[in-house]
Amino acid sequence: MAKTYGVGIMGAGNISAAYLGLAPLFKGLEVRAVADIVPEAARRRAEEFNVAAQTPEELLKNSEIDVIVNLTVPAAHYRVSMDIISSGKHSYSEKPFVLSVEEGLSLKKAADERGLKVGSAPDTFLGGAHQQAREIIDSGKLGSIMSGTTHVMSRGMEHWHPNPDFFFQPGGGPILDLGPYYITDLVHLLGPVKKLSAFTNMARKERVVSAEGPNKGSVIKVGTPTTIHGILEFHNGAIVTIGASWDVAAHGHHNIELYGTEGSIFVPDPNFFGGDLVTAALDGTRTPVTPWDHPFGKPNQGLDQDNPRANYRCAGLADMMLSHESGQTARCGLDVALHVVEVMTGLLEAGETGQVLTLKTTCERPRALGIAEARALLKA
Repeated sequence: MAKTYGVGIMGAGNISAAYLGLAPLFKGLEVRAVADIVPEAARRRAEEFNVAAQTPEELLKNSEIDVIVNLTVPAAHYRVSMDIISSGKHSYSEKPFVLSVEEGLSLKKAADERGLKVGSAPDTFLGGAHQQAREIIDSGKLGSIMSGTTHVMSRGMEHWHPNPDFFFQPGGGPILDLGPYYITDLVHLLGPVKKLSAFTNMARKERVVSAEGPNKGSVIKVGTPTTIHGILEFHNGAIVTIGASWDVAAHGHHNIELYGTEGSIFVPDPNFFGGDLVTAALDGTRTPVTPWDHPFGKPNQGLDQDNPRANYRCAGLADMMLSHESGQTARCGLDVALHVVEVMTGLLEAGETGQVLTLKTTCERPRALGIAEARALLKA
């Protein structure tokens, strides 16, 4: 990357620490300021990471900022991203970057008119384990992937999050909160989705917060489905079952299983960059995959613990800014994120109406990120 881009952080919540802490790993990125509607929150983060603290208005006007990372709550993503684009800056958002296809198309129009880039998390599919799964699939060792399953299920957010109310309102729920990781990884591994259908329900109309904090014991009214079971038909012919729920005490499903004509592959949790890969032959024999030497699979957090993790948030941002120079399609670009939003909102709509929906959006299958290309994104 020839240029160093000034990065601003909009929103000083929990996830901001990851972006502020990991951006220095990547070429061409220099975080220069953090802003929040709560000045004290911005000040604390700014002091922690030695950057400037600003108001949102100041950050939008800051001439030293080229791209702003939108870490506000999902309901504000569209408005804040539009403000970023209108200020003449590139926008990279946490997931989901919008809550409707119409909002996404509006951002696309505004960005295209100004020659700006719009990108979105998740970028975890750029991790070593998921890129190795992609390499195995693309090699043809498993034949043609024709079906699969993916599951993300738990007891719910109120058991650990101190302020979980928004998770259970429209714009939240397990599909819009966690679905981006799983659906984006499936699009990366298989390509875009053609049609879908789903059934949805909720186990409880009220949830009681059990997480420690000032809201412990309070009651949340549930306003969105908390269990979604769907079927995705991909353009390549594969059919994948997706289950997402916050009503499950325990289960035995693997995160992602893909079944090919010559074998199967078990893909680790797409919420993380690393993890263990396993393949299975036609006779059912399972073989752990020896991890390859991909830089985004190397543990870099919790190294003093029994289960260190690889975390390379900002990889998607670095790739997007490089794509601005090279003219290539960003791997975490708007078209992929918009297609994933339509899949997620389509699952909710299909669950409500009982329809089989043919999707209106599509996208290029994100380019694989090989070892050499990944190393080129990192500072020496």
